[in-house]
Amino acid sequence: MKQWHDKIYSPLLAVLWNLLLVFLVYQIARLEYCLENAAYLTYTFDVFKGGLLFDASAILYTNVLYIVMMLFPLHWKENKTYQQLCKWLFMIVNGMAFAINLADSVYFQFTMRRTTTSVVQEFSHEGNLAGIIGREFLTHWYLVLLFFLVMMGLWLFYAKPRLQSRRIVSWWRYDLACLLSLLLLVPFTIAGMRGGFTTAVRPITLSNANQYVERPLDAALVLNTPFALIRSIGKNVFTVPDYFKSEQEMERIYSPVHAGARGASSSSGTSSTSSSRDSSFSRKNVVVLIVESFGREYIGALNKDLEGGKYRGYTPCVDSLISKSTTFRNSFCNGRKSIDGMPSILSSIPMFVEPFILTPASMNDYTGLAGILGAEGYETAFFHGAENGSMGFQAFAYKTGFKHYFGRTEYEAAKGTNDFDGTWAIWDEPFLQYYAEEMGKLKEPFMTAVFTASSHHPFVVPEPYKAQYPEEHLPIQKCIRYTDMAIGKFFETASRQPWFENTIFVLTSDHTNMSDHAEYQTDLGGFCSPIIIFDPSNPVGEVQDKIAQQIDILPTILGMLGYQKPYFAFGIDVLHTPKEKTWAVNYLNGIYQYVAGDYVLQFDGKKTIGLYALSDSLMKNNLIGKTKSPLPTGKGMEERLKAIIQQYMVRMTKDRLKP
Repeated sequence: MKQWHDKIYSPLLAVLWNLLLVFLVYQIARLEYCLENAAYLTYTFDVFKGGLLFDASAILYTNVLYIVMMLFPLHWKENKTYQQLCKWLFMIVNGMAFAINLADSVYFQFTMRRTTTSVVQEFSHEGNLAGIIGREFLTHWYLVLLFFLVMMGLWLFYAKPRLQSRRIVSWWRYDLACLLSLLLLVPFTIAGMRGGFTTAVRPITLSNANQYVERPLDAALVLNTPFALIRSIGKNVFTVPDYFKSEQEMERIYSPVHAGARGASSSSGTSSTSSSRDSSFSRKNVVVLIVESFGREYIGALNKDLEGGKYRGYTPCVDSLISKSTTFRNSFCNGRKSIDGMPSILSSIPMFVEPFILTPASMNDYTGLAGILGAEGYETAFFHGAENGSMGFQAFAYKTGFKHYFGRTEYEAAKGTNDFDGTWAIWDEPFLQYYAEEMGKLKEPFMTAVFTASSHHPFVVPEPYKAQYPEEHLPIQKCIRYTDMAIGKFFETASRQPWFENTIFVLTSDHTNMSDHAEYQTDLGGFCSPIIIFDPSNPVGEVQDKIAQQIDILPTILGMLGYQKPYFAFGIDVLHTPKEKTWAVNYLNGIYQYVAGDYVLQFDGKKTIGLYALSDSLMKNNLIGKTKSPLPTGKGMEERLKAIIQQYMVRMTKDRLKP
């Protein structure tokens, strides 16, 4: 039975109708994206309006070949075979775009942004992706069903020009009409790709999405994944802004060069002098535990006011550790991916724009905690229970000064057992025991780091523990309980080792993950990671009312050791810095967030767009424009943030990541 859209005579009208169908498909994808992440995202009319602009760009980029094939001025192409070829091209291209959008809706909760081309590099060395994707098909079967339903509708409502149309007019008139239609669409197509007609409009980028939202998180909803992928192909990641005309002016406000324990932290104004420190280098062992997805939300000891004081969390072992450690009331990660956590924690390099490891700047000359301490005679080793080379961790470890690497290969060779979780790595419990044992074989002093894996998607626990750690509200929570138990057993084993008392332990997460509390679903809440410093020789049990971040770990450890030489770090020695001078920074969907004093400032690279009280845990009250005069705190924060950004960009582009 013929439908009305089968009666379209003009190829131009057929193209316009079919592109209109694609716009509808993109809106369905956006609605699904919002529903899949309803705890984080809000669909508003402005999101819809802005989304049309980015959808137009993606649709025209991906369908430009189809448009040309449909309107190319040769009347002999009007036959069933050619039209069927055009239809299949249309279906394949837009089906892939729809599938990418659906898949990215699941990935959002781990990154809080749309996926860019950096994801290809991130997982380029993983051999288990087929199994993960297969598992996701089963877990998110409803998305597979939605895909087939939408594709069926797109197939049924697709419009073909009537083949008889070339017989109605002479062939030259028909070809002329196609040529004029194609020429008519050219400027509209270019404008749609760029995001507008005027000469003032540069091609829209990912950051332009922020003008349609009040929260940076919602920018992901304005965007679509095909656009994010297209716009990030071969782009220059780091662009040096011109906030400060002279380097001296910038250095006066902030510098990442630290003078060591003998003096202040260069001109940054963020560290105290050596008067409060031990003037000798202590040469204690240093152990850094980077725990996968171990967000601050899951830790009961750091959330005593949550749920009216009734919240207990999922980490009794880490709670016990905190009772003997130094922690911070406001502590944050500097990125949303594992590959963001590695440079932040071990080299004091935060994530701005794209993961540092995946940018050309990763080839710069820089080091890390292992390299600095290795030069002082420390033996250094990195442990990660995944396949050697996974996530680029092995390469980064060697680049930053680790002399030894222990992965799945070394574990299985030593143990002769199969403790692989089937997806990512060796289970945390046996691998952390292996970690403790291997450190006993290292010559002191040593500096080691371990990266756990069991609290990672697809969120499963070993078979013997499934009854002990059953499913909870969120699938990750049972894994957090398992990993917490593994950490507890690690410290039990470590406490019996002769090197234990002479060791500084630092525990943090690579990033945060799934959340079921509104306080941790905000722009800032998604970056709340623990930073726990445990010195068995001085079990203080103190929660400091300071702001701390992952990039502070390197300078803080060096400060505890009394390290005397200049070094490079974007963070500060938080233990030897007054509360009022501590700060944190992170980057989310084109927006820089800067936490200092009692405020959180959001900056889009050109102007401040948000200023919130740190006590406003839900970030409901934007103080910008709601006070009689601009808050002086916001002005000072913006100037300092600009100095941090410009220092970062200058040093990345000019290869100046050492003192």
